[in-house]
Formats: sequence, structure tokens, C-alpha cells
Amino acid sequence: MLVFLRTALRTIAKTDAVRVIKKFHHKAFSDKYLLVTNVGISLSLSSAGDILEQQYEIYCNELDKWDRKRTSHMAVSGMTVGVICHYWYQILDSRLPGRSIQMVMKKIVLDQLICSPIYISAFFVTLGLLERKSKEEVWDEMKQKAWKLYAAEWMIWPVAQFVNFYWLPLKYRIFYDNIISLGYDVYTSQVKHTG
Repeated sequence: MLVFLRTALRTIAKTDAVRVIKKFHHKAFSDKYLLVTNVGISLSLSSAGDILEQQYEIYCNELDKWDRKRTSHMAVSGMTVGVICHYWYQILDSRLPGRSIQMVMKKIVLDQLICSPIYISAFFVTLGLLERKSKEEVWDEMKQKAWKLYAAEWMIWPVAQFVNFYWLPLKYRIFYDNIISLGYDVYTSQVKHTG
């Protein structure tokens, strides 16, 4: 039975589909295309988070129907944050190389104290521009809502970033972030649009 399973796994590994996936993976996560890949992942999962939140709001009768414009705005904000995140991780690794516990803790603290406020600000500013809000309206919304997102960041990201900085290579960090962030993106959409 074990011989059969090994043979079957080898056969599956040799199929064209697996080769295509491996080739795509290698290309997408190469240095040449990593920015595009990271931005695409961030855009996609920000959209998915908003769609999930809107479906919940529809289910709770808080929203009549899916708002495509809202989702497209959340996608653009995800794209903006994806670009920031891509370059932030590169800067962080170049200035603080290594994976020692001490280095990882420094990265986590810097990520929370410097980049989290930048991400949150970029989120509100991007959406403010897309919604054609004045600077004052954007600033007022940030004062009312940004603290909720920042508090949630302190609950989620230090542990998640420990895994990210300690175990994962740089090229997979945004992919990992966005998988963790899917739930956070639902919350982000909720804070932005309902509370």
C-alpha cells in the first residue's frame, strides 16, 4: 500500500498542472515580480474582506445590497497598503538583518510603532480621496476610528509578526500577512463603514 501511495504521489507531482503551478509560483515570488504579486494579493484579500463584511451586513439587515463601489475602494486601499508593506519589509530586513529573537522583537516593535500608524493613515487617506472627502473630513474620521484599528493591531499583529519575522523568508511575508489579515480586513471594513 505504501509503495502504491508513493507512486501515486510521484505521478501527481509530474502532472502538467503541478508543473504550471510551480512555474507560476516561482515567477510570482521572484524578485522581478514580487511587488506585483504582493500588491495583487493585498488588493484581492482587501476586496474579499469587504465582501465578507458586506454579506454579514446584508444578513443582519444593516445593508440592502452589495455595494460594488465600496469594495472597489477597499481594493484600492489594499493596493496602497500592499505597496507600503512591500517596501517596509525590505527596509526592515536591510536595516535589521537576521532572525534572532532580539532582532525579531525589534522588528515587531518598529512595525507596531512606525508602520501600523502609517498603514492605518494610508487606509483612511486613500479612502478619503476616493470618496472625495475634504482634508478635514478625513482627519475627523481618522480621529474617530483609527484608534479602534490601532488597538486591534496590537491584539493581532505582534504574535502574527513573530511568526512572520522569525520563520518566513521576505518574499512570503505579505502573502502570510494577507492570510492573517483577511479577518482583520473584515473588521477594518466594519470600522470604516459602520462604526
